[in-house]
Amino acid sequence: MVMAPTACVPAEVCITKPFDKDCYFNNNLHLSNHGEDDLSQSRLAAKDLVLNVLKKRAAEVNTDLCGPGEEDAFYVADMGEVYRQHLRWKMNLSRVRPFYAVKCNPDPEVLRLMANLGNGFDCASKAEIDLALQTGIDPSRIIYAQPCKTKSYLRYAATVGVKQMTFDNSDELYKIKANYPEAELYLRILTDDSNSLCQFSMKFGASMDRARHLLELAHELELKVVGVSFHVGSGAEDPKAFLKAVQDARLVFDYAADIGHELHTLDVGGGFTHETFEKFAGVLSDALDTYFPPHIRVIAEPGRYYVASAFTLAANVIARRAVQDPEDPARGAYMIYLNDGVYGNFSNIIFDHQHPEARILSCQAPATGVNVAYSIWGPTCDGIDVISQRSLLPGLIDVGDWLYFEEMGAYTKCSATRFNGFSDNHEVIYISSEAGASALLEY
Repeated sequence: MVMAPTACVPAEVCITKPFDKDCYFNNNLHLSNHGEDDLSQSRLAAKDLVLNVLKKRAAEVNTDLCGPGEEDAFYVADMGEVYRQHLRWKMNLSRVRPFYAVKCNPDPEVLRLMANLGNGFDCASKAEIDLALQTGIDPSRIIYAQPCKTKSYLRYAATVGVKQMTFDNSDELYKIKANYPEAELYLRILTDDSNSLCQFSMKFGASMDRARHLLELAHELELKVVGVSFHVGSGAEDPKAFLKAVQDARLVFDYAADIGHELHTLDVGGGFTHETFEKFAGVLSDALDTYFPPHIRVIAEPGRYYVASAFTLAANVIARRAVQDPEDPARGAYMIYLNDGVYGNFSNIIFDHQHPEARILSCQAPATGVNVAYSIWGPTCDGIDVISQRSLLPGLIDVGDWLYFEEMGAYTKCSATRFNGFSDNHEVIYISSEAGASALLEY
């Protein structure tokens, strides 16, 4: 469901009309009313809205009387936050067209908004391609950004008209020649992602000393190479990684021209985060202006940048037991167990190196203002299902209370499992704290 700033409406009624795929992306009208300060103020107001919706939903549940699963964890997803992130992108990286990384969060409402914003999609499988196409976009707005593809998926991409795709080795070129010779190829090059949260270079990317050979082989096979791609790693911490990668890409463009390829697109991948975006965007913009003339098309594959801060998760306390505080044995503490854990929406702890911070949503005990120490656990019977080894929270939490966790939109629900029989299909309440997002979603 999508929600206007003050009222919920069912998801099924959203985005029922076709949308001009280039109209919004090429129109800066919406930017005129937003500056950095405006976005910050909107974000603060949105937090209050999200918290109110969380409290209202949690208050509807009576854990003593509800049916099985009615107290399950749930999300509040603010599409207005996704919209604000898009405005930040347009203000700081107007030259670079986003191709949203579907793997990060394939939520259907997020994908619909991305499509209506004019963004493309970075897909890694048949299923992700299908999700992108279901938004009604043209296949030219998809890049099959998986350097090592399944043969049958290649043939499927050909049948649905998804031409853009990456490669980084000679065997992949022979595979593409046999299964989809009309494809438009991007050579993915190796980058230094040693300072990134999630490193990809150990798995993907051609080294610079292999790049010319691969371009020559593609030319011999009469395959069409149209661009270069790189990825500095998810959650990158060093903006200079973008500078070095752009410099290397420039060399590959020159190699390609010597060989006879006509390259027209640079894909700068992902690695952008909410916290460091402006700093990274500044370095990247300067590098692009220095090394690539304006006629070269530039795309990117942001994922967590768009959605991490847009989703907030609420979970119910299903059990509690008193223990000693390991850091202060003279002080009491508690182990509390939630109905969600690392096999569920907290999979970002295992797979994405995140440390979700618990906050109290509802607490039956009167507030004392005294911090209490807790370790927070998931519901499964596995000992690794721990959300936090130690959290200090200002209240005595009991069974039936609710906690909430912000920044839960990236690599959470998409990698949840049904281990131990617990649900992986939790409710999402969609809201919009920005009129611009509401207008796009209701169009």
